Amino acid sequence: MALTLPEQGTSWPELQRRLEEAGRGDADWRNGRVPMFIHYAGEDVLEVAKKAYLMYFSENGLGPRAFASLATFEREVVEMGLSLLHGGAESRGAMTTGGTESIFLAVKCARDRALARRPGMARPEILMPRSAHPAFDKAAHFLGLVPVRTPLAADFRADPAAMRAAFTPDTAMVVGSAPAFPHGVVDPIPEIAALAREHGCWMHVDACVGGYFAPFARELGADIPDFDFAVEGVTSISADLHKYGYTAKGASTLFFADPEAFALMGYYFDDWPRGQYFTHTLVGTRAGGAIAAAWAVMNYLGHAGYLRVTERVLATRRAMQQGLDALGLPTLGRPELSIFAFGSPARDMGAIGRGLGARGWTVGYVKNPDGIHHMLNLTHEPVVGQYLGDVAAVLEDPATLAGGGGAGEVVAQY
Repeated sequence: MALTLPEQGTSWPELQRRLEEAGRGDADWRNGRVPMFIHYAGEDVLEVAKKAYLMYFSENGLGPRAFASLATFEREVVEMGLSLLHGGAESRGAMTTGGTESIFLAVKCARDRALARRPGMARPEILMPRSAHPAFDKAAHFLGLVPVRTPLAADFRADPAAMRAAFTPDTAMVVGSAPAFPHGVVDPIPEIAALAREHGCWMHVDACVGGYFAPFARELGADIPDFDFAVEGVTSISADLHKYGYTAKGASTLFFADPEAFALMGYYFDDWPRGQYFTHTLVGTRAGGAIAAAWAVMNYLGHAGYLRVTERVLATRRAMQQGLDALGLPTLGRPELSIFAFGSPARDMGAIGRGLGARGWTVGYVKNPDGIHHMLNLTHEPVVGQYLGDVAAVLEDPATLAGGGGAGEVVAQY
């Protein structure tokens, strides 16, 4: 029988009890058992985000005339983000509700510009490496573009030669990632951007993961090539605040190299009785709390705070990599940021994942080759030893030897 609305309301204490009971079976993210979905920088940062969000819980980002404070917060968040990504005086941007929306809007902008410049184009194409996020295919599906994926190089990064070979007169957008989600490696953005310039195409950098992490990792010595507006030819960049900006969920940023590209992001309509309707974003109503929380957390952490947290996450990644390598499970590729994947053809990675799942770890996978995936934050820092111990225990099971089946399905986010 389908559930119906209760005849009478339920008291908050009873609802709170039910909420707590419902969550008992959820993954234990606070103790580092979840390999993605959570981005934690400490209880103090979490409290700042919560308090700021609640202060603007009812305000609506759709109404900047009514809520001028939100317009100010968003402008300052965008300016701070651009300062990290070598934005120039002409650079522009806006907040969105997440990486998928940021990517969707970037694809829409690239499509519109291509169709305006090349009216005879039959169906615009998005050219991207095989490791690019599925959000580009989702956007292509809804916006009428053709996704074209190219093989990766041996190091799991985009292969510029393969991308060059795949260019056609209908190529409207070229994509590189910083980093790519499966293996955490940064694509050769300067080479890809050079291809885009050569063909007069829109170049988008998916820095949803790395936008608020890579600048600090580079400062700490990470060997990361230029990937942002320092690279000539980069048109737009997506960067998620609710990942390594450590703010409340429902917050991303989309940046543009110049006002002309930014102008393609918005939507305007006035042919109805209510008058002018305009948004920079796909959605209308936006949670004021998410905008306020982003502003508060960025100001709370500051440069020194982000640098400090980044250093700890990098140290956690290195410790996990070293321990896994000693167990015969090397890292796939050469990640320099917060994501890495590991695996070995001598082992059944699916069996290892199932063994870890039986010990209470939520497991993410990669394929071709099979491996296990991690996207790290400070919840993982204190459990490195426990995780490595459980991996060692699982490896003692003969079922983990190669030949017992592949890894599970990749669980994506954005």
